[in-house]
Amino acid sequence: MSRLILSAQRQLSNIDDSKIFQGIVIAVILLSALLIGAKTHNLSANAIAVLLLMDVAVTVFFAIELSIRFFACPEKKYFFKSGWNIFDTVIVIGSLVPSGGSGILLARLLRVFRVLRLISIVPELRLLINALLKAIPRMGYIALLMFVIFYIYAAVGSMFFHEINEVLWGDVSISMLTLFRIATFEDWTDVMYETMIVYPLSWIYYLTFIFLTAFIFLNMMVGTVLEVMSQEHEKFRAEQHGESAEGGEPASRAQIDNLEKQLQEIKVLLLENK
Repeated sequence: MSRLILSAQRQLSNIDDSKIFQGIVIAVILLSALLIGAKTHNLSANAIAVLLLMDVAVTVFFAIELSIRFFACPEKKYFFKSGWNIFDTVIVIGSLVPSGGSGILLARLLRVFRVLRLISIVPELRLLINALLKAIPRMGYIALLMFVIFYIYAAVGSMFFHEINEVLWGDVSISMLTLFRIATFEDWTDVMYETMIVYPLSWIYYLTFIFLTAFIFLNMMVGTVLEVMSQEHEKFRAEQHGESAEGGEPASRAQIDNLEKQLQEIKVLLLENK
């Protein structure tokens, strides 16, 4: 019995790892996205019936695909330790909810989120999302510093410019919204020229603010994301080649070269002793 189970598990694992099967899964996910878009148009009753039938077929396929992945996993308890597996399970189970009654809104939302399963299927997309999630804590400190700069400039702008335009500079909160508009370059020159009529040197205020936010802080954000993405790419490449250091962290190239050098020295010593 155990041999049959192992044999079936091996076959399911081969199916799950098959590029053809992965391609079919991606194609079905894209089909699901097209079905969601098609339902937003005014269609005939026959077309709606066909779409509902295809939606049921897609849901059944996703349930079968998730079952294959689950039973192909050697250790079932480790299957749900992966956040992506939990995400897929929630989406698939939610898709099985009938799209009628009080649960119609939840069912529709979960069917829309089925498109996100493309991220869990494609390793490169998972790599990007993992890098973005890991970069968020570092980006939080940059965002906090940006908030401080926004607040200082908003307070200064409200004190000097509120009499010029109460709508844009009435208080600190409104001034922060105006500064956000300036930081995104949305007709910011109109705001600047309006205040320059009363304060000719107010252009210094705007240019220094834009220099800090649009150039320095934005580049810091981009640099943080790129750094984390580089680390994730190195980790992914190490996992692909089976390279790992103690504690589950990927081994660096220097560590591998050093280990190979030590092995070569041991080999030379063994040959000399013979």
